[in-house]
Amino acid sequence: MENAKVAVIFYSMGGTNYQMAKWAAEAAETKGAEVRVLKVQELAPESVIEGNPAWKATVEATKDVPVASSEDIEWADALIFSTPTRFGNVPSQIKQFLDIQGGLWGSGKTVNKVVSAMSSAQNPHGGQEATILSLYTSMMHWGAIIVPPGYSDASAFAAGGNPYGTSVTVDQDGKMVEDVEAAVKHQAQRTVTTAEWVKKGNQ
Repeated sequence: MENAKVAVIFYSMGGTNYQMAKWAAEAAETKGAEVRVLKVQELAPESVIEGNPAWKATVEATKDVPVASSEDIEWADALIFSTPTRFGNVPSQIKQFLDIQGGLWGSGKTVNKVVSAMSSAQNPHGGQEATILSLYTSMMHWGAIIVPPGYSDASAFAAGGNPYGTSVTVDQDGKMVEDVEAAVKHQAQRTVTTAEWVKKGNQ
């Protein structure tokens, strides 16, 4: 059986979700997966980005990261999303990316994709769980197989105990409050393992 193909798709303004995506990709590769790290298309005006040093720095740091496309979703056996919170929901950039996949959905090409999600917010109860759940709602419509970390590893507790997906609090200086690296990597590897099961079962 060929190795699982994993698309790690993120949106990041301050660099947090980019870092989480890189940890997830590293862990997936350790499990033998073929991995693509991808960003969603930025929608904000350049003038707004230029006025925010952290945002501008993240845009610069991710300039060589490919923009996620429908082809990437079709290619992947598993999708791992990393997204900040916007009022308890995903940012418009992630939402648009999901919304334009009607063609794939309509042709049945989203069915049985294995999906897991991670999030961040500026407060521990700033909508991290709701953001992940709102993304999972879309994945239910896709017919995807959702793989939450649950409490399948002790790293979840050290990272704050979110069973829906690893989430992290970001302080006013843009630093991660909780130590989530191990939890992100466990979640990614659990996703790869599940994708391998599904891939094998479909052969």
